[in-house]
Amino acid sequence: MRLYDIIKKPIITEKTPIMELKNSTYVFEVMDDSTKIDIKKAILEIYWVEVASVNIIHTREKFKQGKKAIVTRQRSTKKAYVTLKDKTAKIDFSVLK
Repeated sequence: MRLYDIIKKPIITEKTPIMELKNSTYVFEVMDDSTKIDIKKAILEIYWVEVASVNIIHTREKFKQGKKAIVTRQRSTKKAYVTLKDKTAKIDFSVLK
């Protein structure tokens, strides 16, 4: 598994900028079969920042029923909460190193 394939995309919501400012934590959507060690190596390789900890959350598949019995589906994902060692370090998502 290549390190550039492990991290799919960063997740930007209303909550994530607050987490970035308070405790330097970033949220990424990652591959389903990746481990904490793989994610840590990928962040170091792609963004050149040291990682203190990685927490992983599996989100379950959700179904929503609309009008006329139309069922829409949100697929399940795996999220990684990555906390950086250096609290002053920032990850710039616009530039890959």
